[in-house]
Amino acid sequence: MNRSMLLNTLEHCRQVDTQDPLHVLRHQFDLPPGVIYLDGNSLGVLPRTTAARVAEVVTQEWGQGLIRSWNSAGWFDAPRRAGDKIARLVGAGPNEVVATDSTSINLFKVLSAALNMAAQDAPQRRIIVSERSNFPTDLYIAEALCQERGCTLKLVEPEEIASSLTANVAVLMLTHVNYRTGAMHDMAGVTAAAHAAGILTVWDLAHSAGAVPVDLTGAQADFAVGCGYKYLNGGPGAPAFVWVHPKHADRFWQPLAGWWGHATPFAFSADYQPAPGITRYLCGTQPIISLAALDCGLDTLLAAEPLGGMAALRAKSLALTDLFIELVETRCAGHGLTLATPRDHGQRGSQVCLTRAAGAYAIVQALIARGVIGDFRAGDGGAHPDILRFGFTPLTIGFEDVWNAVEHLKQVLDTREWQQPEFNQKHAVT
Repeated sequence: MNRSMLLNTLEHCRQVDTQDPLHVLRHQFDLPPGVIYLDGNSLGVLPRTTAARVAEVVTQEWGQGLIRSWNSAGWFDAPRRAGDKIARLVGAGPNEVVATDSTSINLFKVLSAALNMAAQDAPQRRIIVSERSNFPTDLYIAEALCQERGCTLKLVEPEEIASSLTANVAVLMLTHVNYRTGAMHDMAGVTAAAHAAGILTVWDLAHSAGAVPVDLTGAQADFAVGCGYKYLNGGPGAPAFVWVHPKHADRFWQPLAGWWGHATPFAFSADYQPAPGITRYLCGTQPIISLAALDCGLDTLLAAEPLGGMAALRAKSLALTDLFIELVETRCAGHGLTLATPRDHGQRGSQVCLTRAAGAYAIVQALIARGVIGDFRAGDGGAHPDILRFGFTPLTIGFEDVWNAVEHLKQVLDTREWQQPEFNQKHAVT
């Protein structure tokens, strides 16, 4: 969409919505009335088909089919079926992705495999490099593995990554789109630089899959993981996913050698024989009800393929975030908000993050009370300040929503509504 179309009037926003070919896909979701949902980067919206599909799995496939449904209802192949759908969104091929476990568990699997490869090929490489502002669970998993294996986790700022790709580094572990700022790495360029230095790459796609175009094959990445409950609309705690480049998939066991990843699980042999390819990255019995919900979420994204697929979703995402940035800077000027998200389209994910010296948490809470749902991410008191974070899901957000969200933000700031005591009481989940 042409940026010149995005003029800052409510009428123009409504006009752009009527011209948006993706707008018809909004009917796929149950959105509460009066809510502007800008937190799809934390938890996706409920697809209309999910409740009925989950009920069918429970009452029919489980209730009537019982154990027969592992065969008759196709439960056994559910992780690979969902994986093949995810593959279409992240630039992978058929039989290269499985939906399983959590992002943290899958990261443990692939990071372990990557360290095994490095130990075999270049034993002197004993360092994992990652961003200091990477999502904490990624850093925790890496830290635990380093303690177990006598390796070192080196944390750097984004501008220091290139100079950190030295001869003693085994793995570069990055999240493609930073969860705090929305800054996006050049996956192909960073991967090429790492490979030139003999380093393997592990990418976390939690804030990428379903939000921005990803081409794992084209980038020649080595490993990738991601979650199913954000832009993939799989529901709270939805299964995550894991991808391994086919050239690596058969080289090593993954460390959680469970029976579902066995070559012949129902042979019940006493020794472990890993399944070929990505199937070995499964572990225990799969969560069929959750996989059914994830499958419905994936279908909402694949419905965009006839309308341009991820390229069309990306174009709308950039237009939405451009408009949000423009309106915040023009209509909320003087209130101490600073843009933390890159303006450059090539460096921006599908979210906009703002900082403020004080009151960021309370401002978000005041907005939530008005039905504008974003979220807050705490800073560290130093280089990384508190963040007001707004995620833009092109399937569910329109341009009128953006206008109205900024109008609410302006009113919260103009009236100092955020200073009310109830908005300054911290909840367990922010």
